[in-house]
Amino acid sequence: MTTVLVIEDHEVLAHGLRSNLEFEGYRVVVAATAEEGLALASAVSPNVILLDLMLPDADGYGVLRTLRERGDETPVLILTALGEEADKVRGFRFGADDYVTKPFGLMELLARIDALLRRARRVEGSDGRRAQRFGDIEVDEATRVVRRSGREVPLRPKEFDLLVALLRRDGELATRGELLREVWSYDDSVMSRTVDTHIGELRRKLERDPASPVHILTVLKSGYRLAIRPGP
Repeated sequence: MTTVLVIEDHEVLAHGLRSNLEFEGYRVVVAATAEEGLALASAVSPNVILLDLMLPDADGYGVLRTLRERGDETPVLILTALGEEADKVRGFRFGADDYVTKPFGLMELLARIDALLRRARRVEGSDGRRAQRFGDIEVDEATRVVRRSGREVPLRPKEFDLLVALLRRDGELATRGELLREVWSYDDSVMSRTVDTHIGELRRKLERDPASPVHILTVLKSGYRLAIRPGP
């Protein structure tokens, strides 16, 4: 049975999440503090974690950082009342895979959980593709390793998947909708700025000047493309 760990101190919300997720067939474990959540993450090995950012003993960013530092790659979906883009970017930098802003609809939450689980299952294996290059970047799909000028660049799972989705198009346009479906398994009814936020992170990590990218390019009002051989 698929296990969901909910780290949420709001008792009513936590109860509602447990009830609805159990109705959908998930096994649900609830923690009300950061300390308890980290302990349960080790003890029950959940398939996905729903993480509130505002906890009584620590913030969710600290929980994220601790999980990733100890090598826990469980998909994490942030539950946050913070709607500022900077807060979301901070969450992604600490290792979050997605977020929903409170108040959120149950159907959207279930869709995002399902998408994270499907994506996690797909990346468990590799397809043996050979490493590819653009500029000073090398992307090895088989090992899921990215190097810049010979030095490994740590990418979050969704960042890597997004980069590969662009790379496989060989310079052609990828619309936001296509990327949401391909990388996050969202359907057309889900509206999200997730693609744009992840593109910003890829530019920060891979472009020499993220403010003036030469590889990861915006196609106005359409989406993005990867310039394999940038112009002069």
